[in-house]
Amino acid sequence: MPELPEVETTKTSLLPLLQQRVQAVNVLNASLRWPIPNDLEKLVGQRLTQLKRRSKYILAEFEQDHMLWHLGMSGSFRLCEPNEALRKHDHLVIDFEDLQLRYHDPRRFGCILWLDQQNQSKLIDTLGPEPLSEDFNAAYLHEKLSKKNVGIKIALMDNHVVVGVGNIYATESLFNIGVHPAQPASTLSKAQVEKLVIEVKRILKQAIDLGGSTLRDYSNAMGENGYFQQTLLAYGRAGEMCVNCETTLENMKLGQRASVFCPQCQPLKLKKA
Repeated sequence: MPELPEVETTKTSLLPLLQQRVQAVNVLNASLRWPIPNDLEKLVGQRLTQLKRRSKYILAEFEQDHMLWHLGMSGSFRLCEPNEALRKHDHLVIDFEDLQLRYHDPRRFGCILWLDQQNQSKLIDTLGPEPLSEDFNAAYLHEKLSKKNVGIKIALMDNHVVVGVGNIYATESLFNIGVHPAQPASTLSKAQVEKLVIEVKRILKQAIDLGGSTLRDYSNAMGENGYFQQTLLAYGRAGEMCVNCETTLENMKLGQRASVFCPQCQPLKLKKA
């Protein structure tokens, strides 16, 4: 699933569309997680004025209307020349003045919606702070975690606590600070929480700089792959040696997600540190 760095990279790769006017809209398959609205022709004649990211959503602001786009499990946007052949699972085509934007989604868990008050309230207003913002700090996170006895990795991936810290980046952050993914969140010390905040920010910034992670078929709207996966120290390396102590990395299921850790460098401590 595309995570925050991949969504940020996708948003940046769409910037060539800014100030271009929509010429035509063609919905090829409306059946996504929620049906694509049947009145997208309202966009015709409007310029795309701004692109933002909130959590894993891309917020596309046109002159009169705003949209909310989510890549789901397998979605991607692609900038194309109009004469380029369509691919299977291309669900939406928007013609701009110079380029054509296509939304591709084999598993169809993504969404293309109007950003109206209902969707704002349901999908945006309940989200926690952005991890790269000043609102995500050690004091805030320690207070949030003090009330949670779930594993720290589950808490870190809770979008009501902080948005966008998905499986890859939570796994790497916890490995780098030596905290077991199943460590009860409320038992982390203030010093550990401070290290965790610093590491989450560092990992996400590095991933954005490297264009995100291409583990299967992710690429940005220009067709470029990410390279953060080449730096992974824990995620996807179960059964391999720890780069720090040469202990074999182990894997456990946590919140239905694979969680790789080093039993030597990340010992599970059930009492507050």
